[in-house]
Amino acid sequence: MPINRLFAVTLVVAAMTWAAPIKAAEFKIDKAHTFVQFKVIHLGFSWLNGRFDDFSGNLSFNPEAGPAAQKISFTIQTDSIDTNHAERDKILRSADFLDSKKYPTATFKSTGFDGAEDGGILTGNLTLHGVTRPIEIEVSKIGDGKDPQGAFRVGFEGVTEINRSEFGMKYDLGQEADTVYLELYIEGIRQ
Repeated sequence: MPINRLFAVTLVVAAMTWAAPIKAAEFKIDKAHTFVQFKVIHLGFSWLNGRFDDFSGNLSFNPEAGPAAQKISFTIQTDSIDTNHAERDKILRSADFLDSKKYPTATFKSTGFDGAEDGGILTGNLTLHGVTRPIEIEVSKIGDGKDPQGAFRVGFEGVTEINRSEFGMKYDLGQEADTVYLELYIEGIRQ
């Protein structure tokens, strides 16, 4: 093959490689190191804290791929609610609140991300109690790297707030108790 032709082919292959989109790395949510927590004002007197113990999800993360490639999908089993009080948890699973028999899962699927590698605003659709609404989550990256076993991990924290009434939960505990503050601590393992 003549040198000029070899050079031209090399340039075309290099250009195709450079022009190829950078794909985001896929991560599976590590349940042992992920926490979905919430708090709500209890009758205006104090905070009621709780968490969900059963969930699953996946995320795509690669800052070199740009904001559009950063995605997450997450599913929570609503009957896994735990407020450290069995009777209260039964009430929260009832039709007055989560209605876990009728709506066994809550889901979040991201639709966009505005930010950089260290954090930003994640937008997406939250489906809770049979209602889907857009929400924004303020996200910060905690860190990434290899764990002692050699697996690559990444961790994030996120905060947002929702109003129960906007998701069809009308049981009146006072106006302040309508706002639920969510705290998410998510760790993913690259697949």
